[in-house]
Amino acid sequence: MQRELVVRAQKGDHDAFEALAGAAIQRLDTAARLVLRDPERAKDAVQEALVRAWRDLPGLRDPDRFDAWLRRLLVNACYDELRRSRRRPLEVELTGLDQPHPADDLVATGDRDEIERAFRHLDADQRIVVVLHFYLDLPLPEVAAALGVPVGTAKSRLHRGLTTLRRTLGAHERVNDLAEEGVR
Repeated sequence: MQRELVVRAQKGDHDAFEALAGAAIQRLDTAARLVLRDPERAKDAVQEALVRAWRDLPGLRDPDRFDAWLRRLLVNACYDELRRSRRRPLEVELTGLDQPHPADDLVATGDRDEIERAFRHLDADQRIVVVLHFYLDLPLPEVAAALGVPVGTAKSRLHRGLTTLRRTLGAHERVNDLAEEGVR
């Protein structure tokens, strides 16, 4: 089904592209928010990625690789956004990632605050690898491909990021819990 939509969108079908974008936009937005730590900048990055996708879609050689290609566009848009706004302080808004049960509100808020503080200690490269690997559930070879880096580089960024998270959170078990939950 997705392949058919991609082929139609490559031929200029606006409705097909709208369906593709609609299916991906929530995950793209959430990933961009985690990476950029600012909802407005995340919206800008997602919008830029989708504009680039529409513009460059006719050149996509393998319609089956649409998702990987779109993730790559988002990563590039996030990097561009980070370069444009290096001087602005970064803030994390993690509300809306999951809809916790009312009884879990207090715990969830505390968890989000801890994750927020921990993410502040990661550099952009580490944050992107952690988000792609744990939130988007990409295996490291796909993370490396999305970033255009060797697998070893993705592994070392993930390792350094997790080490920083462990140190920041103060407990090895907490990072393992985050890994199991997909950094939600």
